[in-house]
Amino acid sequence: GQSQAAARSPPRLLFSSSAASLAIGTTTGYRLFSLSSVEQLDQVHESNEIPDVYIVERLFSSSLVVVVSHAKPQQMNVYHFKKGTEICNYSYSSNILSIRLNRQRLIVCLEESIYIHNIKDMKLLKTILDTPPNTTGLCALSINHANSYLAYPGSATSGEIVLYDGNTLKTACTIPAHDGPLAALTFNSTGSKLASASEKGTVIRVFSIPGGQKLYEFRRGMKRYVNISSLVFSMDSQFLCASSNTETVHIFKLEHLTDSRPEEPPTWSGYMGKMFQAATNYLPAQVSGMMNQDRAFATVRLNISGQRNICALSTIQKLPRLLVTTSDGHLYIYNLDPQDGGECVLIKKHSLLGSGKTEENKENDLQPPLPQSYAATVARQSTVPSTSTMPGYSEDGGALRGEVIPEHEFATGPVCLDDENEFPPIILCRGGQPGKAKRS
Repeated sequence: GQSQAAARSPPRLLFSSSAASLAIGTTTGYRLFSLSSVEQLDQVHESNEIPDVYIVERLFSSSLVVVVSHAKPQQMNVYHFKKGTEICNYSYSSNILSIRLNRQRLIVCLEESIYIHNIKDMKLLKTILDTPPNTTGLCALSINHANSYLAYPGSATSGEIVLYDGNTLKTACTIPAHDGPLAALTFNSTGSKLASASEKGTVIRVFSIPGGQKLYEFRRGMKRYVNISSLVFSMDSQFLCASSNTETVHIFKLEHLTDSRPEEPPTWSGYMGKMFQAATNYLPAQVSGMMNQDRAFATVRLNISGQRNICALSTIQKLPRLLVTTSDGHLYIYNLDPQDGGECVLIKKHSLLGSGKTEENKENDLQPPLPQSYAATVARQSTVPSTSTMPGYSEDGGALRGEVIPEHEFATGPVCLDDENEFPPIILCRGGQPGKAKRS
């Protein structure tokens, strides 16, 4: 039977990397939803086979889903949910705290070690042992598999970030981001920026990747310390959203200031032009290296407080939206004014714990704009076209008209998850032979 603690535990909520799909782990299993319009929340899949799911990660909008349950917290299960088949499972030396994935890599984070798998055949490529104690499993992976950068805490007592190259399997640099321990880490969609917050939660910083230069500093409030529970960029990297255990969600705008020349690095001098270069000599050191903002561009006042929540910034039906899911199983959709900001307006509330009947996807003439292309790049030919863009296809909604896929969306051998031939090497691990990743 289920333990009382598990039965009481709130649902585990997660947006996919593209913010176009939402996964929720519950005491009875997990559910996957797609967000194609404000009014319509489609349940793509519901599984009640594994109880007490606390991690559920879906690879973009594909059929690949990775699940971890409180019943077996040391075991990662990889499924093809459309077929209802298990691709493989791996066991680890201690409880799995978080999982991150892109089209190239699958990262498993334990309290004192990190495992890096090749997603095509699930082969274990690297084990980073003896990482500083990371009780929350804090780590971030770039969803752009062209770089596959991984960020994780380099210290349990200070805010040092280790930047690790998941493709070359080497440490790229360390970033002294904050004085106190880290609470949140997130990459932008291309892996060129990394945002972080410490346990105090008063300052959010954005760094260039892979160089580690500080680009922006945002203050969400000086008065009280808060626990930042969610930190996320919009797909176009124009906005950064932070939510916490308070009732306010802050959205910051990454301003591109005038007179920046493309060949110059995105630094203070690059943004501000030659005019201000001399002035930086007179500024205190802590502000001269980056953009500093003391107030949020836009805010949301949630009508709930104290509940854990996670956020996403997404473009739905051509307009920018803020999505907030709360631990009581609700999804709130707000309009974000990209020009003037201010208070975001609530336009829709959905329940994620309803009857659970899968709704048929409805034909939709709305064309999602370019930033949504991550959601629509699953079933592709096994050969990469010579042109840099091609029409995108979404497994959840058929062809999305007029959509193009950025060049970095193509892995060297694209992951196909809707035919009989996907992941040929993984079939070898169904017998469980390589299913142990025990610490040596």
